[in-house]
Amino acid sequence: MGLDLIANNYLNITLYGGINIFLAILLYLFLIWAKSRIIVGIKEKSNLFQIINIILDRFHNIGIFSLVFLFISQIIFQNYPIISTIHILLSLIFFVQIAYITDGVVSYLIINNNKFKTTSRKSQVKNAVSLIKFIARSVIWSIALLLCIENIGIDITALVAGLGIGGIAIALAAQNILGDLFASLAIVLDKPFEIDDYIVVGDISGTVEQIGIKTTRIRALSGEELVCSNADLLGSRVRNYKRMKERRAIFELGVVYQTSYSLLTKIPDVIEKIIEKTDFARFDRANFKSFGDSSLLFEIVFYVSAPDNDYNEYMKVQQTINYEIFKKFEELKIDFAYPTQTLHISKE
Repeated sequence: MGLDLIANNYLNITLYGGINIFLAILLYLFLIWAKSRIIVGIKEKSNLFQIINIILDRFHNIGIFSLVFLFISQIIFQNYPIISTIHILLSLIFFVQIAYITDGVVSYLIINNNKFKTTSRKSQVKNAVSLIKFIARSVIWSIALLLCIENIGIDITALVAGLGIGGIAIALAAQNILGDLFASLAIVLDKPFEIDDYIVVGDISGTVEQIGIKTTRIRALSGEELVCSNADLLGSRVRNYKRMKERRAIFELGVVYQTSYSLLTKIPDVIEKIIEKTDFARFDRANFKSFGDSSLLFEIVFYVSAPDNDYNEYMKVQQTINYEIFKKFEELKIDFAYPTQTLHISKE
């Protein structure tokens, strides 16, 4: 009777499991061949080929053999009490292997993200990548651990609920720290400002020197270093002067009331020509604005597109324009106005 039972089992395998066993062995041989041949032959730098490379590289020979062996054993011993143990071992190895592969692929995608590639500062990228990788790996391996525990036969409902409550408690206790951490990620990914940018936030202004995980360090014009919380920076209005395409300049010019009408009408054209021939300057307008207390007021507006919007270069452009205006007014004998008072004395 024992031999008949074994024969029937093997007959069932031939009818229902033979194809699966054959495919499992074929898959095992293919993966072993692919690991030794395809990985070496992949020279493409595209993301698809690199991901295939990572997947094959993270398929360990022992892991592949264990999965195939347990899968075949599950088919062969499907009518034996040992099947439950085989099923548990197969699930555990499968989830661990999948988590290991997913970990490698996700880490590759994070490191090669275009947002990180366009960031020129390696230290800034390193901090952000480390934090994102830590969060991603924690999520991947936590899910794998919970799936393994569930397949062993332990009810994970209470465990998940406990982890959720514990996570909320930890988040509430460390909300300021977590806020700064996620603010750091937002700064790196969204790039409201970068290192060497000149920014103004409220009453704080200066050049960004370092963007850390919790704080950003700004060098003020007066020389001191300002340390600001990342969350506070993102919660404020940030003016980034480094990213101005053009800097708008506006100033007033006063001439004396004794200026003749013919000279007065020439002033806008004179100023326009001076600005247009100045490097990095773009003329906008020059208008006779108003009659002042002691001068005839002109308002001039122009734009400066100095390299990197450097303030020193902007002031050099302004200085050049002022020199040329002074020189031209001297040639035309146009007098600049200054505060004066006329005292009229009468005899009674």
